[in-house]
Amino acid sequence: MAGGAAPAKTGDPAPHPPKDQLPNVSYCITSPPPWRESLSFYFGVVLFLILAEAILLGFQHFIVMLGTTVLIPSALVPQMGGGKEEKALVVQTLLFVAGINTLLQTVFGTRLPAVIGGSYTFVPPTISIILAGRYSNIVDPVAKFRRVMRGIQGALIVASTLQIVLGFSGLWRNVTRFLSPLSVVPLISLVGFGLYELGFPGVSIILYVSSLPFLLGYGFLFSQVDAHELVWLLMIDIRGFFVGSGCKMRGDWLARTCAVNSDCCATKFGKNVFERFAVLISVAIVWIYAHILTVGGAYNGAPPKTQNTCRTDRSGLISGAPWIRVPYPFQWGAPTFDAGEAFAMMFASFVALVESTGAFIAVSRAASATMMPPSVLSRGVGWQGIAILLSGLFGTVTGSSVSVENAGLLTLTRVGSRRVVQISAGFMIFFSILGKFGAVFASIPSPIVAALYCLFFAYVGSVGLSFLQFCNLNSFRTKFILGFSIFLGLSIPQYFNEYTAINGYGPVHTGARWFNDMINVPFSSEAFVAGIIAYFLDNTIQRKDPTVRKDRGKHWWDKFRSFKTDSRSEEFYSLPFNLNKYFPSV
Repeated sequence: MAGGAAPAKTGDPAPHPPKDQLPNVSYCITSPPPWRESLSFYFGVVLFLILAEAILLGFQHFIVMLGTTVLIPSALVPQMGGGKEEKALVVQTLLFVAGINTLLQTVFGTRLPAVIGGSYTFVPPTISIILAGRYSNIVDPVAKFRRVMRGIQGALIVASTLQIVLGFSGLWRNVTRFLSPLSVVPLISLVGFGLYELGFPGVSIILYVSSLPFLLGYGFLFSQVDAHELVWLLMIDIRGFFVGSGCKMRGDWLARTCAVNSDCCATKFGKNVFERFAVLISVAIVWIYAHILTVGGAYNGAPPKTQNTCRTDRSGLISGAPWIRVPYPFQWGAPTFDAGEAFAMMFASFVALVESTGAFIAVSRAASATMMPPSVLSRGVGWQGIAILLSGLFGTVTGSSVSVENAGLLTLTRVGSRRVVQISAGFMIFFSILGKFGAVFASIPSPIVAALYCLFFAYVGSVGLSFLQFCNLNSFRTKFILGFSIFLGLSIPQYFNEYTAINGYGPVHTGARWFNDMINVPFSSEAFVAGIIAYFLDNTIQRKDPTVRKDRGKHWWDKFRSFKTDSRSEEFYSLPFNLNKYFPSV
């Protein structure tokens, strides 16, 4: 009939059924990997490889979060007047606070395996504080750095109250109750895809030395290629090496050995190592390659910007970091407060709140947990406010939010265990105290980090698209809300960012920097714009139509509207130490 779908015939292919929890995950949020696992494989002799799997997976999360931890201070500290020593101390402090906040979030917050690290959202208002006129007359660069840092601390402390009040009072719970699978698709998708400018543009700096093919190629090879195919590819390379060296007999012997024992090698070694530790393996290979290029003089004739970002000896973190130092509150002095800067930072905090809401939902999906009840999400937002407060007290130059790259790592490794992320928090705290050792890992060249972002942000964006399985894609209302919100979520920030890049200031340009940031920062965030538009349209257009509820997928989340309506919510999100008795979730 006209305008309708033909009735399904018997034997017609059926669509994939929607799943409340992501299937095919190796370890979900409550199933930690084993501490030790024995693997054996045979290449003519029996070799035994003992892996502390959970510890290595936690270390992998630590390596991934170092990117943002280093990039933000590296961009801001020189503008504040700080040198290599100040930059190393700020990185050390940011790493220490990230470890504490991650532990708090995984134990008392949402209890999701979410890493809480530095956020780019707070950078624009921070730059406005750096450029404030009251600091221009300070001649001593170190004194200027400390004064600016104290101003940033005051703004962050005030801004933290927004998320603390919205989260712990339950106000954000009332807002998120109106979320549906349709309205979270643009939000989560652009939490990942909206960070595209941090991906390939950062890699292109070093493209002429093939960093991108190496890192992306190895990342794809180790995480996606079937283990049997991977072993054959490796054996082809090894055989080619021996043949090229004149040892054809040795190469043929290795190929025959692999053919006989491919099942043992691929199944036990490939599945447990290459799929889960793709990042560690690929980063190690490319990092060594970059160091060889540095020592060999490949960058000697390159522009200064390329040398500063690609050489392994230019970060200045190792020389500037102390051997042992424990960061402490007010280490830069007493915070100073300015009302305008505090309001601007508060708006940035609200943008980070919306972005982190999408990131929390993405993490819950990647960890094979059910949708969070609104009360749990609100509780996590409150603890994220505590995270921003700690950032202000310790002085980290930026606020805190959910690490999007670590959310992508959960999907890449198919390991969503809470214990793994808690172990990574332990690494953050340990290496932040032992400054020299932590600086070694933090000196990874930024193009390597940018190459990893190409994988992680793509995964987070795809997690957002996966919620379309609950929606009716044949509905014109769904098509309009989905397309319009995603398009404007890309188009509006593009206009604001282009305007800022050309003119040096945003479209809203008055004499008050803090007021400019209150308008320019929210409209420069792809996820914020798309999420707000989708949320508004989804809750206003034809909302009373009885068929619309199913079209937007709302009926799939009815059982997660309250904490007690689904038994799995208690399994995934209940507080430890019987704290639910004193802090009940509704």
